[in-house]
Amino acid sequence: MASSSSSTLSVPNHPATSSITRPCGPLQGMSLLAPQRLPLAAPVLHSRPVRTPEAISGLASVWRKIHGADDWSGLVDPLSPLLREEIVRYGELVAACYKAFDVDPSSPRHLNCKYGKRRMLREVGLGSSGYEITKYVYATPGVEVPMQAGVRCGRWIGYVAVSSDDDTRRFGRRDVLVSFRGTVTATEWIANLMSTLTPANLDPHDPRRDVKVESGFLSLYTSADATSRFGPGSCREQLLHEVSRLIDKHKGEEMSITVAGHSMGSALALLFGYDLAELGLNRLRFLQREIPIAVYSFGGPRVGNTGFKKRIEELGVKVLRVVNVRDPVTKLPGLLLNENWKAFGGRFELPWSCSFYAHVGVELELDFFEMQNPACVHDLQTYIGLLKRPKVMQVHKEGVDLLAKARMLLRKKTSKKLPGWPWPDAARQMSNLAQSLRLI
Repeated sequence: MASSSSSTLSVPNHPATSSITRPCGPLQGMSLLAPQRLPLAAPVLHSRPVRTPEAISGLASVWRKIHGADDWSGLVDPLSPLLREEIVRYGELVAACYKAFDVDPSSPRHLNCKYGKRRMLREVGLGSSGYEITKYVYATPGVEVPMQAGVRCGRWIGYVAVSSDDDTRRFGRRDVLVSFRGTVTATEWIANLMSTLTPANLDPHDPRRDVKVESGFLSLYTSADATSRFGPGSCREQLLHEVSRLIDKHKGEEMSITVAGHSMGSALALLFGYDLAELGLNRLRFLQREIPIAVYSFGGPRVGNTGFKKRIEELGVKVLRVVNVRDPVTKLPGLLLNENWKAFGGRFELPWSCSFYAHVGVELELDFFEMQNPACVHDLQTYIGLLKRPKVMQVHKEGVDLLAKARMLLRKKTSKKLPGWPWPDAARQMSNLAQSLRLI
């Protein structure tokens, strides 16, 4: 895999900023299972993907490049309009998971999807997305919360979908999509905090002890709930079975596999993309071809060590990480011991670098921050909103402190010092953000 590239985009300091940032308040009816200050638990989805005929026809002819065949070379900096539309499209298909997740404890569908598979995308405003959902996916946190009953039950975490016949022709291939939501319940938060690296061991024929991932993410991916009325099996088993079925069904067609997720969901997306390729399920040996796998990660944390990163690159899994440089989740785990410290002086590999966390893939950096609502730095809908409005994006020069610049401009305008009250308020807001993200 080619070396990572990045493009940093920021919101100009003018009133248009407020039009693309949304409040990140709690969901109505949120139970104690869902912490009250979750910037990622309640993105609001109001619009459906808008795809012009020109964009669709253009995608059909270059879909492999847009899907990461060349590691998005020449498409990220500057950001290609066609790639931008694809990122928005997949982002909204991930946001649909939040919109459809039932967090009302009085509901008979509590912790499940509100709608049936046939109408879910239509109910959340994505009826024209071009996909048909074939399976709902459930994940079981491998942890228990004392004094809470039923905490190990499987929760709806996302879905598997496949492009329709008409849209397959427009997309240029049959696209199998796996979409994951981020953290909502308390046990999922606890799983996120299990930051010990552990061998993935996903291929029984080749354990690859050097490939290690965060134990909490792996537990969520591999733990099973045998009592689930939706059928036994871990998140992993459900996904491998369904995607294998779709591959076999459409094996004579041009195909792609796209895995997308936000926050914790992006970690699951990366684990599944790796797992699928490690087992070789995307390799059609009798046809002597390989189905390309691409992961679209939104606000994702680090998932594994340098061995994990190296193996994903060897397997040819393409990863595009869309991150906000102000988003603390994208800095975790491995806040200190990460890929930036693996070599000393740029020449000598440290003996313990195999225990360092490392980001994977090509990075597209956004830069946004709202003083009155810092929690929105991790909000998926804010990510999508900025990408949908390229006219309000500008290149962020490396090393520019936007807050310092804003203070300087305001001082010039008023010729006075900034009033003292906004800064303590901002500090309180940042404290709330850190607590809601379990950073402190």
